[in-house]
Amino acid sequence: MHPDLKEIIPMSSSAVPRQVPSSTLISSNPGLRSVWRAVQMVARTHSSVLIHGETGTGKELVARAVHEESPRKHGPYVKLNCAALPAGLAESELFGHERGAFTGAVSRTDGRFQQAHGGTLFLDEIGELPLELQPKLLRILQEQEYERIGGGRTVRVDVRLIAATNEDLQQMVLQRRFRADLFYRLNVFPISIPPLRQRREDIPLLVGHFLRILAPRVNREVTEIADEALEVLKRWEWPGNVRELQNVIERAVIRSSGPRLEIPIEELMARSCSNAPMTQTLAETERDLILGVLEQTNGVISGPNGAASRLGLPRTTLASRMQKLGIVQRRTVLGDRGAAQPAIRGAQRRDRDGFAIRASPC
Repeated sequence: MHPDLKEIIPMSSSAVPRQVPSSTLISSNPGLRSVWRAVQMVARTHSSVLIHGETGTGKELVARAVHEESPRKHGPYVKLNCAALPAGLAESELFGHERGAFTGAVSRTDGRFQQAHGGTLFLDEIGELPLELQPKLLRILQEQEYERIGGGRTVRVDVRLIAATNEDLQQMVLQRRFRADLFYRLNVFPISIPPLRQRREDIPLLVGHFLRILAPRVNREVTEIADEALEVLKRWEWPGNVRELQNVIERAVIRSSGPRLEIPIEELMARSCSNAPMTQTLAETERDLILGVLEQTNGVISGPNGAASRLGLPRTTLASRMQKLGIVQRRTVLGDRGAAQPAIRGAQRRDRDGFAIRASPC
């Protein structure tokens, strides 16, 4: 079955709060709905916000949502990744410098705080901020003032700071890798974003959202997705979270030549065998999925209604995965010529009616 994506993910889903831009928060999960409620609560204040979440969960999107829901939404939104700050230039990037302050400073330059005056400054990967700069950041948070490098004049700014990290800042404080006073000043209003593996019900919503964005970019019109392919996406662990899902969907859109989304399932399957901590669980999931589809097709592997087509895989790839997973049939069935009869070889065990399992996956 290849359901229409418009039925899976309506263009205007009631699961998405009406005020939220669809590009920002897409979820039917209570955990992410609580994130949205937190955004609404803190946005109207001037308090600092600390966003915590794994890489790829959408911390910057939440930060932008806070800005766009705040009275500062008409002011500038400036962002800076602290992990990407050039060595020796971090202070200048943040606070600016006067002409002649150092070699190469040919003119006065405003830093990110000055650029964000009247708006919001988002500092991503705040745990990577050099220790020597942390007291200066603390001062500007407390007093809203600073001096440029090489200058003696105090500059006052009106900036709302939002910081994000995927690290445990409290642990970093205990290890003396992050200042305690700065942590408490940043942690006025913490927001934690759950990883995608804890909100798998959001995956169909996200798939539809990415398709609406990505398909027109590559001149594709994709309206169908196999149930089995969607099930694979929902069962994958997604260590890279939403960003990884977006990349997979983008590759699938590029590969798709017709209306059906051709998910690169073979890539996810192959990766399940290269990730030792997840191998057994994912292999069992993959095995159950393939067995279920083989049951539905009465053992037919190829052809328009075969298991390979339903899974969005080439026949040879499916046959290879079946061999690695120990799914044994007496003969390969092509097209709709009839169902295969299972064969029990050696120390095999029965798994579902009509198919046999031998060996261990991967």
